[in-house]
Amino acid sequence: MSDAEWARVRGLLPVPGWLTGRGGRPEDCCHRQMIDAIRRLVDNGITWRALPSDFPPWPRVYAFFARWRDAGLIAELHDRLREAVREAEGRDQEPSAAVIDSQSVTADATITHASRGFDAGKKINGRKRHLLTDTLGLLPAVLVTPASTTDRDAARILLPAAKGRFGRLSRIWADGGYTGHLVDWSATQLHVVLQRCLS
Repeated sequence: MSDAEWARVRGLLPVPGWLTGRGGRPEDCCHRQMIDAIRRLVDNGITWRALPSDFPPWPRVYAFFARWRDAGLIAELHDRLREAVREAEGRDQEPSAAVIDSQSVTADATITHASRGFDAGKKINGRKRHLLTDTLGLLPAVLVTPASTTDRDAARILLPAAKGRFGRLSRIWADGGYTGHLVDWSATQLHVVLQRCLS
């Protein structure tokens, strides 16, 4: 991260317990180094063991990532960054409208068969990402399923969960893959607008 990026992110990070007097051992690695290492891993699609030597040792980086993931801190950081971008654009922190769509991707050989499927329409053996994006293109919610999962079935999980987190969410744009009975819309109070994909 550049110094300007770190200055923006630093204030959004959760404060460690040992700094607030709640106990715990002080961390021996800088959060900036850890986040840079995780960003390198995600950006280049490398394995943990392939992290360059100018970062902290990979087991330490992975332990940091796993601890933050399990505590929900990575999702919290993502939410804070999304809210900051929306506020900078003059929008409310929570979206009132969103777009839902999916994308099938080929799974690597290391992905277990139990978590992959075959998307007959796209002829892809792998996984499917179901994305809910706000009107700025930011991600309020993501669901990863086997590629054999239909868009409607994934929407039955993704949309009520998103409505539970984002009370202002009232309109969803979707393509023809979401036609049919999705969920009890009266319970979630979401209005789904089905639109034909333009290709």
